This record gives sequence, C-alpha cells and structure tokens, in this order.
Amino acid sequence: MSKKEKSVLRAVVAFAVLFAFAPVANAMHIMEGYLPVSFCIAWGVVCLPFLAAGMISMKKKLKENQRIITLIAMSGAFVFVISSLKIPSVTGSCSHMTGTGLGAILLGPASVSVLGLIVLLFQAILLAHGGLTTLGANTFSMAVAGPFVTFGIYKLCEKCKVNKKLSVFLAACLGDLFTYCVTSLQLSLAYPSEVGGVAASAVKFLGVFAPTQLPLAVIEGILTVIIVIALETYAQPELKAVGFLKEAK
Repeated sequence: MSKKEKSVLRAVVAFAVLFAFAPVANAMHIMEGYLPVSFCIAWGVVCLPFLAAGMISMKKKLKENQRIITLIAMSGAFVFVISSLKIPSVTGSCSHMTGTGLGAILLGPASVSVLGLIVLLFQAILLAHGGLTTLGANTFSMAVAGPFVTFGIYKLCEKCKVNKKLSVFLAACLGDLFTYCVTSLQLSLAYPSEVGGVAASAVKFLGVFAPTQLPLAVIEGILTVIIVIALETYAQPELKAVGFLKEAK
C-alpha cells in the first residue's frame, strides 16, 4: 500500500474506534428477545446458504488478489461505523444507515453477508445494538436482502448506461430503504395486527421508521458516492483487482 492508502485506512479505523463507544440506544436492529424463538431459528437457517456463499466468494477473491484486503477492511469498518450511529426518530424510535451498499457494489452481495454478520455480532455484544437471539433476522435484513438489492440496482443501472455516480447513489439509497422494508416485514410476521393482519402491521412498522429513514437513505447514498470517488483516487490497484475501476472507465 502507498502512504496515501495507509492514511485513508488509518482514518477509517480511527473513525470506527471513535464511534464504537457511542452511547447505547434502542435502535432499528431488532432487539434482544423481541422475536419468538421459532422466528429466531428460522431466520438464522435462511441466512446460512448466503453466509456459506459469502465465505467461498471472499476466499476466492483473496486467493486471486490479496490487495483487496484493504477494500474488505474499509467496507467492514464503514458498515460498523454507519450502522452504529443511531438517530432519534420523531415517532419515538431510532433509525440508522446500514453502510452495506459500498461493500455490495465493490465486493458483491455474498461477501457483504459475512461482513454484516461480523459487524452485527460485535454490535450485539459491545453496544447492545440488536441482539444475539435476533442475529439471524438482523443479518438477513441488513447483510443479505439490502446488499442483494443494492447490487441488483447497480447492475441494472450499469446495463441502462446510467451515470456511474448516480448508479452508486441509487443503489446505496434504495438498498438502505429495502433493508428497513424487510425488517418491518419481519416484525409484522412475528406480531400481526389484530385488524388487518400482517399487511396492516407492516404498514404501521414502516410508518414508524419512514420519517427518519427516508432522509438517512439519501445521506447514505451521498456518502457512498463520496467514498467511491476517494477510492478511485487513492486505491486504484484495489479497485482494478475487483473490476470496479475498469468498469468506471
């Protein structure tokens, strides 16, 4: 790594450490003990194939070119920092960005499922953000569903020859919003409304997070674009290794 790349990596790590000690708050990750045991097990089982694919994908990428370890580390740090920043909601809850869009675009959605699991595990243990029993549900929404939608939107925009920066923005923004749609569905399945069932409950949960999550998704999209621009300046070899820079040109 060059001196500039090392400086960027140190800055990201320092930023992550700084916010690792943020005050604990009840945030959008489904909290410990909130889901019935059967739902906890079911979501955990659903995540297993994606995690296995992620491990294989990451191992293959590292075997082909070990330089991308920098991108993996930065993507993981970005997820940890961004998803640890809890923003109070006007509806009495909390919301936060996910940060998984960057990794999904650069490394692919499978690899991000592994990074997301690691981040969620550390947050549950160190920050009381989410929980161990709800780890499967939170992993599926934030580290599986969101990244796959992000990747799909990015590739769709690429095929439609949309501007590269606009493609990154739309992918990260919509992937963030989809994560919260999935979380709302998970909660509504576990606690359907007496009147209207799962659908009515999902609408209520979506309404709780929408006032703060919509602007946060836009901010995440902008931040992701800024980081991609910085990486194109300071980490060209790594971006070439994953094929992103070649596509950008």
